[in-house]
Amino acid sequence: MSRAFNFSAGPAVMPEEVLQQAAAEMLDWHDAQGRSSGMSVMEMSHRGKEFISICEQAEADLRELLAVPANFKILFMQGGGLAENAIVPMNLSQGGAMDFVLTGSWSQKSLKEAGKYGTARVAASAQADGFTSLPSPASWHIGADSRYVHICGNETIHGVEFHELPDLKALGCDAPLVVDFSSHVASRPVDWSRVGLAFGGAQKNLGPAGLTLVIVREDLIGHALPHCPSAFDYKLVADNQSMYNTPPTYSIYIAGLVFQWLKKHGGIAAMEQRNIAKAQLLYDCLDNSALYVNKVDKACRSRMNVPFFLRDESRNDAFLAGAKARGLLQLKGHKSVGGMRASIYNAMPLEGVQALVSYLREFEKTQA
Repeated sequence: MSRAFNFSAGPAVMPEEVLQQAAAEMLDWHDAQGRSSGMSVMEMSHRGKEFISICEQAEADLRELLAVPANFKILFMQGGGLAENAIVPMNLSQGGAMDFVLTGSWSQKSLKEAGKYGTARVAASAQADGFTSLPSPASWHIGADSRYVHICGNETIHGVEFHELPDLKALGCDAPLVVDFSSHVASRPVDWSRVGLAFGGAQKNLGPAGLTLVIVREDLIGHALPHCPSAFDYKLVADNQSMYNTPPTYSIYIAGLVFQWLKKHGGIAAMEQRNIAKAQLLYDCLDNSALYVNKVDKACRSRMNVPFFLRDESRNDAFLAGAKARGLLQLKGHKSVGGMRASIYNAMPLEGVQALVSYLREFEKTQA
């Protein structure tokens, strides 16, 4: 069976090598020495030596890939980015004020949720221009009492991305930076000197839905609100090596295979260069078209999620039908903004973007 090119924003395309290995090990997982366990990973106790070895290797590989400093804890949790919108303020706000930079739908959701646990303030917003640009850090209004400053590093729906994380210290701010990096994690290096906490759902760049990654500086844990559920208290999760409750075992296993795939293919630096090349190919096609338009400021266009519109939207259905016939799937834009969107995460091969560009040009010719 020929596999389609899946441009879904998440759950998203997975590396084919990873899926093949998972399929081969579905009934009987083998350790690094090739010894049979006689079990599927889905059947393993999370307390057993087999799964503990899987989890420890995944954490070690991720720490190496992202160059996570020793004073940061890596937590494997559940609930996705939406749950972290509550879990972060329950752990970091201490009931005080938090500042949010609004750059699209996801940062808006973060602001709204955090307001249940403290005072959530808008430090800056790009809403006036339809979330097609990023407000300059120099324009942000951060309170002196801020417990943390939240940004969404890449807005999956609106297609804007911080290509460089803001330096809060340069702005005279001592509050930690919290980054939702759900849709660009592992697509580029992270400057951890500028980050206090980063979180993300795995289902875009790391693996299947179910696993949530939290990387948090040690000095920020241990301050959870009294009503924070125990399973969401970062200190308890860290003290129990992400096994305070039963973790999403199979999702951790698959993510571990993705980490090994990333290492095999040159690591994060190599992946960033591939992502730049894929995004440039697609944006160049859109920018040189009379039929398609991308409205995002070129300075902050996402490398992961590329929204675009047909200038004549009466042709949308025909465009999507033609794409599906060619094995180009999940190109319909989010219902809140319409249009089209191509998500081109790490696992999307260059050949997939080339096939999409070829179809974009072909469809435009037929519509001339």
